[in-house]
Amino acid sequence: MQLLCQIDTPDYDGWKKAFDADYEERMQAGLSQLQIWRDADHGSSVLVLFEVNDRKRAQGWITREQGFGGAMTCTFLETV
Repeated sequence: MQLLCQIDTPDYDGWKKAFDADYEERMQAGLSQLQIWRDADHGSSVLVLFEVNDRKRAQGWITREQGFGGAMTCTFLETV
């Protein structure tokens, strides 16, 4: 199972620094980063694809991240 998150951030560099510092917390949530994409035209939108090892822990991570107030939407995906 994968998780695709879209994050809207006006400060990509600041977001990326905080995201990199959060590595251990994501690992504890059962998430492995697969890919990051950035909006080539505006730079204010980021897509992150994760491999999900534990959906319940991943959902807890999403809830905590959304609690910081930034615009973030996430979708769990299955290969069919």
